Amino acid sequence: MSASKLTPMEAPAPRVWGPLRGLYGGRTHAVVARGMRVIARNNWLIVLTGFFEPVFYLLSMGLGLGALIGGVEFYGHEVPYAAYIAPALMAVSAMNGAIYDSTMNVFFKMRYGKIYEQMLSTSLGPMDVALGEIVMALFRGLLYASGFMVVTTVLGLNLSWTALLAIPAAMVVAFGFASFGLAITSYMKSFQHLDLVWFMMIPMFLLSATFFPISVYPEWAQWVIMAFPLWHGVDMIRQLTTGLIQPSIWVHLGYFAVMILLGVTMATKRLKALFLR
Repeated sequence: MSASKLTPMEAPAPRVWGPLRGLYGGRTHAVVARGMRVIARNNWLIVLTGFFEPVFYLLSMGLGLGALIGGVEFYGHEVPYAAYIAPALMAVSAMNGAIYDSTMNVFFKMRYGKIYEQMLSTSLGPMDVALGEIVMALFRGLLYASGFMVVTTVLGLNLSWTALLAIPAAMVVAFGFASFGLAITSYMKSFQHLDLVWFMMIPMFLLSATFFPISVYPEWAQWVIMAFPLWHGVDMIRQLTTGLIQPSIWVHLGYFAVMILLGVTMATKRLKALFLR
């Protein structure tokens, strides 16, 4: 979509003073409005299909394999296997939605569609663009997490009323991955570089206590896994859906707060360096 059609961006931006001057024009909503129009017209089917992968994992492994396994210990309590992996798959769903939107879509806009060059020739600043793309990734993560919550509720896999907080928690997970994904994508120069993203996502998906407890690993491997962001998301959402909330949930939130701050800062500076020379 050309810059001439981005009518919300043509209005004068509010003045922003202080350290954000020249970086933020106060028009993040214009980037979001454009993204919503693109999804409604062209990409709705792609967004929809991304929801079904974790649901299939839940049905095959949670209900199928779960009938053979029985229960899994979680913070000293036995939890049905399906209820154990369901929150992990919600975290994975939020991660996937955020990463797909903030990497592949952003890369095309940045390197081939030249969308950001058009946006930054208007009243938008690089932080408007960064936050707008992150919000779009959050929207996709919200769709996946909310849809998955409906499925797990129908199946009776949410064991506590605190499961209601799992959707906001999933948004925190999506926000962290979206901001960092956008920052990393800004350094990529070819589609082959996107393979590095999948190279990191697949081990995180399989090893972050998604399908079995982290205690099955050697101690050194546990520390490596706990350094990955997905493990923090999985454990946080699992605490909420089972009602077994631990003090460590604040560590998980702090981890994602740092991840979000670093990601937004890196992405803003990188977009400024690329398009506002």
